[in-house]
Amino acid sequence: MRVVPLHVEVDHALGGRWTSLRAADREWLWHRADPARAEVVPGSAFVDAGGLEECVPTVRGLPDHGDAWSRPWHRTGVDCPDFTLTRVLASDGGAVVADYELTAEPGYRFVWAAHALLDVSASARLDAPPGTPVLITDPQPLRREWPAGLASLGPDDGTAIGAVLERGQIRVVDGDQQLDLRVECDDQPVSIALWRNLRGWPEDDPYRSVGVEPMLGRTFDRADTTRPVAVVPASGAVRWRLTITALAGETA
Repeated sequence: MRVVPLHVEVDHALGGRWTSLRAADREWLWHRADPARAEVVPGSAFVDAGGLEECVPTVRGLPDHGDAWSRPWHRTGVDCPDFTLTRVLASDGGAVVADYELTAEPGYRFVWAAHALLDVSASARLDAPPGTPVLITDPQPLRREWPAGLASLGPDDGTAIGAVLERGQIRVVDGDQQLDLRVECDDQPVSIALWRNLRGWPEDDPYRSVGVEPMLGRTFDRADTTRPVAVVPASGAVRWRLTITALAGETA
């Protein structure tokens, strides 16, 4: 396998959203046209337009998918009522590296997710170490070990499953192309959230969408007291790094 340089485009006016993650002639981000995305204001219900949304301080709960995705960003981040988030994007050996910092009052509880919806085929699969703990959140809570029936994305079957994989790295394999996603953070819980919607959601007009989402915290809702979330330490700041690497070629 060889590393294929990745190029990212973002829309600061619309929540700092990643609108493109391109490797050579391959666009990895899935998109869904919805004019309502351009009209959101803080507190709006989430508009699922694809790309990669910055979801913080929660995914589920209130505000819906967090408080950062619905606000205009300045060049380096966004100021929200309870916190400030900064993000610096760079390239390292062809990989995209995003360095984040959240500043807030010590003790502030939050969840962050790089809510990436990927454009992958029905034959794509997810690679993670067997036996890694997984919490399946939808359609009902279940604790399992990887692969837990989640590794194969598969054709549309009318299901929608959400899950949290208790590790900070995962590989997406789609034919002879791969995408590695890794989140690193000292002293905070990391995970990979998965959303495998094979035309099972929403009920009134279902469509296909596949989310592979590096996270801080191991729950979708920061109000969840049964699962770990990120907590701002006495310094008032949490720093973390997201690295995304694309590879192509024959596997060994």
